[in-house]
Amino acid sequence: MAITSHVLLTSHPASIFKQAAPLNWGESTPILRGPVVASLTKREHRNSIGTHSGSYTVYRALANASGALTMDHKPDLTNTSPFTNIGPFPSWGDPEKIVSLDPWGAQVADVFKSFYEKGYDIRPTIAITTAHINMPEINQAIDSGRLHIDNKIITKNKDVVVTKAAIDPVWYLPGIAKRFHVSEGDLRRVLFDQTGGMFPELITRKDLKILLPPIGSTSVYMFGNVEHISDLSKKLTVRIHDECNGSDVFGSDICTCRPYLTHGIEESIRTAQEGGSGVIVYFRKEGRALGEVTKFLVYNARKRQEGGDSAATYFHRTECVAGVQDMRFQQLMPDVLHWLGIKRIDNLVSMSDMKYNAIIESGIEVIRRVSIPDELIPQDAQVEMEAKKAAGYYTEGKTKDATELKKVKGRNLNE
Repeated sequence: MAITSHVLLTSHPASIFKQAAPLNWGESTPILRGPVVASLTKREHRNSIGTHSGSYTVYRALANASGALTMDHKPDLTNTSPFTNIGPFPSWGDPEKIVSLDPWGAQVADVFKSFYEKGYDIRPTIAITTAHINMPEINQAIDSGRLHIDNKIITKNKDVVVTKAAIDPVWYLPGIAKRFHVSEGDLRRVLFDQTGGMFPELITRKDLKILLPPIGSTSVYMFGNVEHISDLSKKLTVRIHDECNGSDVFGSDICTCRPYLTHGIEESIRTAQEGGSGVIVYFRKEGRALGEVTKFLVYNARKRQEGGDSAATYFHRTECVAGVQDMRFQQLMPDVLHWLGIKRIDNLVSMSDMKYNAIIESGIEVIRRVSIPDELIPQDAQVEMEAKKAAGYYTEGKTKDATELKKVKGRNLNE
């Protein structure tokens, strides 16, 4: 299909889209719920706002415009089904538990087969596969005896066997609005305004309740038997981690992100080797979802301010640049845990009160919270850590310079 001059606006009246697949969020079975259809090959079938690929949508458009990709390409999903089945769980049919992802997103080729036979282009929003990872910190843990080669979870080459999932966001707008205690109408209006009018259907198509936002995906790394994750008779360790490219990938020492991530991985492997399972959830929310440019501007402001970098002004400098401390909004974070069928976390590798509160308020029990060991905190990250502890972070120790830090007491920030 070539680029044409005719444009079919999805903001046209709903009567034009009579062939749209029915969708009833929160129904107990996939057939009653219906598929999420956001593909562009047959626009009359669409029942969602936005399109697939999240933040990569623009690259797909460039591929179409340049001729590298045909406009009517439809994926061949042969042999792409999950290597490991996850669910279904009761939470999948609870509209209160999951509002930011499609729990059936990995199984669309199977559970929506009847729609495929009618010509609907339904695409997965979740993919599940298996892999090996090899990290220097884990090698060190093996060499020191903290972890051991068992030829099951850790191979003789020190590779760690994992099951991993990639999850694209799928937002059920009424549920998102309820989570944030705002009206659906106000949510739609602000989303329309703040995306530069990118999705007019937010205003004109109140019948469309699903939005595929152009934001980053979520990765889940699972250690041990995946079936044990939802098994209350087995121990479970979880680390919720928000992206920090500078530290996670390049080892920047101004924060504790990579050390805490690798510590969470080590704890997850240990629990798996003891017969339980471990889960790392990795959200693409760079710089507390403020973005890396803003993040680096804040770094400069902190280092150049009078008196140098200070825990007492740690949060203030972020607010001066961004207008807010944090935009990650952990209210949506527990959805992935409910997708995994989690009801209890034995070891939560996190000091963040925002994450902890969001998890327990969603109905998941947390038995134990695990702080980052002091020896893993880089010297240049001491200011950050002391500011966070004073602001309400969970810690087994005491913060330094309590008088100075009282200025930030009561504020909160995630790692």
